[in-house]
Amino acid sequence: MGIFGRKDHRTAAPAQGTGPDLAALTGDYTIDPAHTTIEFVARHAMVTNVRGGFQDFTGSLHLDGRDPAKSTATLDVTMASIDTGNADRDGHLKSADFFKIDEFPTMTFRSTGAESLGGEDYRITGDLSLLGVTRPITVDLEFNGVAKDPFGNERAGFEGKAELLRSEWGLTWNAALETGGVLISDKIKLRFDVSAIKNA
Repeated sequence: MGIFGRKDHRTAAPAQGTGPDLAALTGDYTIDPAHTTIEFVARHAMVTNVRGGFQDFTGSLHLDGRDPAKSTATLDVTMASIDTGNADRDGHLKSADFFKIDEFPTMTFRSTGAESLGGEDYRITGDLSLLGVTRPITVDLEFNGVAKDPFGNERAGFEGKAELLRSEWGLTWNAALETGGVLISDKIKLRFDVSAIKNA
């Protein structure tokens, strides 16, 4: 569930079939947190980007290579694991101004639909729950392939991206700038690099 180039999917035709390699993907997978990153980007002071991520999370995938629409994904993120590379900023993000981690320790994603967009591109829709609010979100994914690692694990890799308005989940804290605008953008960009291990 890296940044990848997007085609114009408004004209992309759905895949008419799947090859044997894709069909062999079918199964249940566990997201490997040691080789997966969940990152976000926010505009700061209207002039630069601040990046951060989460270090503690668990997730699972069910992939159906023959019928991608039957694929599912789940993700549970521990909000206390937020890391932007600055301890003071991380502390503020964990506070009542933002994520209120004492009251809402976990952010969750549960997929509600999946579709093939043609080629290696897919789209997953689902419900993102944060601060007691559940709203739909769409994640665009690029399939990076499969491999067997030196320990015999079958891995599948994906890169993904999504955008959301943080205000829709009640994240409204901000500060006005003397030059106009606000300190933190409402729009947040999410980026995913996912390595998932097929369950035995």
